[in-house]
Amino acid sequence: MQFFKWFYPGIGIKRWITLCLLGLGLITGVALSAVKTISQSSLLLASLAMAVLIFGIFLVYMAIKNVVRIFVRALMPPHRDDPLVDIVYQKKQSDGLLRGPRVVAVGGGTGLSTLLSGIKLFTSNITAIVTVTDTGGSSGRLRTELDMLPPGDIRNCLVALADAGPLIRDLFQYRFEVGEGLKGHSFGNLFITALSKVTGDFEKAVAESSKVLAIRGRVIPSTLEKVTLLGEFMDGTIVEGETNITEAQRPLRNIRLKPDNCRACPEALDAIENADLIIFGPGSLYTSILPNLLIEDIYNAILKSDAYKVYILNVMTQPGETDHFTAWDHLRVLLEHTDPRVVDACFVNAESIPLEMIEKYKEKGAMPVVMDLENIREKGYDIIEGAILKIDGQVRHDSERLARLIFDHYFKTSKLAKV
Repeated sequence: MQFFKWFYPGIGIKRWITLCLLGLGLITGVALSAVKTISQSSLLLASLAMAVLIFGIFLVYMAIKNVVRIFVRALMPPHRDDPLVDIVYQKKQSDGLLRGPRVVAVGGGTGLSTLLSGIKLFTSNITAIVTVTDTGGSSGRLRTELDMLPPGDIRNCLVALADAGPLIRDLFQYRFEVGEGLKGHSFGNLFITALSKVTGDFEKAVAESSKVLAIRGRVIPSTLEKVTLLGEFMDGTIVEGETNITEAQRPLRNIRLKPDNCRACPEALDAIENADLIIFGPGSLYTSILPNLLIEDIYNAILKSDAYKVYILNVMTQPGETDHFTAWDHLRVLLEHTDPRVVDACFVNAESIPLEMIEKYKEKGAMPVVMDLENIREKGYDIIEGAILKIDGQVRHDSERLARLIFDHYFKTSKLAKV
C-alpha cells in the first residue's frame, strides 16, 4: 500500500513519471526504428530520428530533474528555493567543511563573533566557548532582573555562525530604540531569555536558538553558574562586575572570578578534549578571554589538550585595561593568570594603521599595540603574521583573512610535525 501513496493527488510526482515514460518510449521507438531502417540511407529519416531521440532524452532529463527536486525540497529546510545545482554544490561544500579541523574558539564580545564568521568558511567543526560575566547593557539588565546568564555575547556568536537567511540574522540583532522596558534590548537577547524560561534551562535555550539560526557549529557558555568578575587594581582596591572594572579606567594587577570554584559546562570540556586547534581572542584581555581561562576545569582541559593553541593579539590597546601594553605584555598577562603551556603561537597584525585612524583612537585613549615580537620569540612561541585589518570607521580584524592565515599556519605546522 505504501507504494501507491506516490500516486496520491497533490504530491506532484505522477506528471514527471508520465513524462519520463514518454521520453523513454520515444528513445526506445527511435532505437527500434534505427534497427529496421539501418540499410536505408535516407537523410530525412536519419534527421527525424535524431530529433525525436534528442526530444526523448530532454523529456527524461526534465522528469528526473523535477523528481529529484521534489525529494530535495522535502528533505531540505523550507526556505531553500535555490536552483538544484546550487543546492547540490552547497551540500558538497558543507560536506567538505564537515571534514575540517575541530576548532574551539574561546573568548567573548564582538572579537569572538568576528573570528567565528571567518572560521565557518573553512570548517563546520566549531565550538565557541563564550564568557558569561557581562554586566552591562541589555545582557546586564536581563542578568539582574531575571537572575539568568547574560545572553548578549552568546547571541553575537550564534548570529556569526548562522546559515539562516539575512532576515533571521537581522531580526536577532535588532535592538529596540523606543518602548518602556524594551528600549536598549535586542530581540535575540529577549528570544534566548524567553526560551530559557520556557525550557527552564539556559543551555537548552541556546541549543534551540542554534536550530532556529541553523548555525554551523556549536555555541556553549563557559559555565552555567552565575559568576562575577573581580578586578584588583595596582593600588590594591578591588572592584566587582565587568562594567565597573572597565569604567574604572585604571591599570589592573589581576582578575579573578567570584565564586572561584565554578564548574565548566561539560560540553565545553568535551570540545576541548577533542579539539585540533584552540584559538583565544581577539577581544578584551581581562574581560573576554581570561574569564574563561580562570575556570579551573577549562584551564586544566586546555593544558591536557594536544591541540595547537593560538592567541590572537589585539591591534589596539584598551583604555584603562591595557594602556601602553606591547604584544609581549598581552601575552605575559595571559600567562601570569594561567600557565606558559596554554599558548603555542601568537597571531599579530603586520599591516600599517592609517594615521587618521591612529589620531581618532588616540582621542579615546587607545594606541596601536607595539609589536615587540622578539620578546615573544625568545620565550619559544611561534609568531603568525599577516595583513588582516578592516578599516571602516574603526580598526578591526578582517575575519576571512584572519581565519585563512591561522588555518594555513596550522596545516603547515601539522605537516611538519608528521615529518
